[in-house]
Amino acid sequence: YISGERKRLKPNAVPSVFPFSSSNTVSPSSKARNERQKRRESDLVHVPIPSVGNSVVVESEVSELHIVTATEHVDQIKSFSDMSTQCEIQESSQGYSIENFRSSPKILKYYTGFDDYDHFKLFFNILGPAAYDLQFRCSVLSPENQLFLTLMKLRRATENIELGHLFHISETTVSTLLNVWINFLYFQLKELDIWPSRDVVDEHMPDNFSQFSKTRVILDATEIPIHKPRNVNAQSATFSSYKNKNTLKTMVGCTPKGAVSYISDAYGGSASDRQIIERSRLVQDRSMFTSGDSIMADRGIMVQDLFASKDVQVNTPTMLKGKSQLEAEDVVRDRRIASKRIHIERVIGLAKTYKILNSNLSHCKVTLGSRILYICFAIQNFRQSIVS
Repeated sequence: YISGERKRLKPNAVPSVFPFSSSNTVSPSSKARNERQKRRESDLVHVPIPSVGNSVVVESEVSELHIVTATEHVDQIKSFSDMSTQCEIQESSQGYSIENFRSSPKILKYYTGFDDYDHFKLFFNILGPAAYDLQFRCSVLSPENQLFLTLMKLRRATENIELGHLFHISETTVSTLLNVWINFLYFQLKELDIWPSRDVVDEHMPDNFSQFSKTRVILDATEIPIHKPRNVNAQSATFSSYKNKNTLKTMVGCTPKGAVSYISDAYGGSASDRQIIERSRLVQDRSMFTSGDSIMADRGIMVQDLFASKDVQVNTPTMLKGKSQLEAEDVVRDRRIASKRIHIERVIGLAKTYKILNSNLSHCKVTLGSRILYICFAIQNFRQSIVS
């Protein structure tokens, strides 16, 4: 051995595993390994290699071996390919269509708010033949699908880019189509006279309104959020101290039966309830009320003097006016008014299931805010009444 940190072979040493080395130089460990290898090979079962097209099964005490033929291999590949095609999702080249949901009323109500396909078609037919003769025409979508897209926008507040992907049209086309159909729906629904006569209200008066049988309309205000305007004057005009954000505000009225009978124009959130009513048809049009009618409203709507000249009473909860507490008669009366005035709250809640009224309207849609509000509330008259 050469001195050092580790052991080394001598200069004339030759490895014994090479063929040219003599047999007597094989180490005992190598001989033992060779003997063990020979014993293992003798224990193995030698299987003859079959020719292509034959199937051979060899049984032995050690194991059972099955050799698959080429024909069986091809059959297995075909079966796996058939299974994969069963799981393949086929994508429609035509995109979303109202016809796809004819037998899915639950999905249709999720997207549009209507109960089923027949309910949707009823609303579409009420719009009249003008729906087929709009100035803007989209060759890809039928008028029914254009209405379906518009209702999806109102109901789910879906982004334009997503609507374009679903209906296989460009985002620009979606924006133009929405502007056209929102204006079209507004003017068509405006043609419907939703203000009922005194006889119609009396005919459908609920039994629990016996103490307020002269009620013609139940009024309340509601607000929808918008993006903060860039203009400073617009910011102050639309800022609502009640909501602490920029909003659009409108006054909504319903009959004692729950039908929407009045929808005002939209104003900035800074406008008060009194200011909106002063500019409304309720005050300016004398033919809307008859002598002896009454209006039911919230405590904050103090407009008794505006309707006094028309002999119209305004029923609102009693104000304290410096008193420490209300009289027992006033408490009972206020509770009765509150239980009846809840109808307008429910109508507003149903209208706000159209999520576009809950999401911040963009700057480009604020100009259409008044019409969007009118459409979402007017559609409630095509749904089931909230009063049984």
